Amino acid sequence: MAVVYFGASRLPKVIALTQTGYLVAISDPFVVADSREGVLFSTQVQFSEAPDLKIVESDSLAAFAVHRVLSTKVLGSYFGQGPQVRSEITDYAVQAGDTIKSIAESFDVSQDTILNANDLSKSSKLKTGQKLVILPVSGLVHIVKSGDTITSIAKLYKADAEAVVDVNQLAHESDIYIGDFLVVPDGVMPKKAPVYSETLLADNYFIFPVEGKITQALHWYNGVDVANKCGTPVYVAAPGTVLKAKYDPVSGGGNVVTVLHKDGVVTWYGHMMTMSVKPGDKLEIGDKIGLMGGQPGMAGAGISTGCHLHFSVIGAKNPLRNLPFGYVIKYN
Repeated sequence: MAVVYFGASRLPKVIALTQTGYLVAISDPFVVADSREGVLFSTQVQFSEAPDLKIVESDSLAAFAVHRVLSTKVLGSYFGQGPQVRSEITDYAVQAGDTIKSIAESFDVSQDTILNANDLSKSSKLKTGQKLVILPVSGLVHIVKSGDTITSIAKLYKADAEAVVDVNQLAHESDIYIGDFLVVPDGVMPKKAPVYSETLLADNYFIFPVEGKITQALHWYNGVDVANKCGTPVYVAAPGTVLKAKYDPVSGGGNVVTVLHKDGVVTWYGHMMTMSVKPGDKLEIGDKIGLMGGQPGMAGAGISTGCHLHFSVIGAKNPLRNLPFGYVIKYN
């Protein structure tokens, strides 16, 4: 059990209780203290799930959340012990003179990692300004489909199951959902690579999930960015069931809501300021699922340069795919 506690006259603390004592971790700008040793830490650690909030003695707010078991390598990186682990998938804009080799060396990943993540070959030519997806470690990305398990995914790519759990900061091996992007460290692409097919849906199956301006056309993974003011309502694009609504520490999407629709299609809503749904909720088309976020420094923003929604579709065509840069989505 982890506890976040802060009152008007007390230092905010996060205490993860273990069998051996207290481990403490919290995001900036809070100061962290080990209650046994009096040692202060300052580090960025995100909850894997939104905590429950409780009012204490009328003047304090406490948050409770189940703690996540981490390997010593990952835990050590959080507290500055050992090498720092870059945890998120990031975008990189190709600069003049860049090569696959130089980019790989810069991010300390293999060349095959960059090639596989971006559907490139060794003969591919890079263009200045071209956007590349960079994984946090050498390996590849797997999109979770129905029936997948951590064990089966690790076996498919000749990888270590525990490493998959660690790198993706999963609470446990069952903490995966259809449509999730999993980084498989040191994974080897099999001769028969997984095939991700697209379901043909009626043109009117989806609605626009938010009002705003298209600021980035179709990009990884089958996503489109729509910008507006932070706090703009976000709506589910089709009827479905909420799979997850929590902070995603790896995708770069910050607070993420994913919804399962018919035929295994999943919609993915990233950079949410607030999420008003929970796993298992049954949604009708147009139901509100939260508010747009993405402002740098804002809780749950993820990797973002401003307020926007990253809207992806896994398993079908994105309804925003043909909208040009600068197009303004406005409800009637």
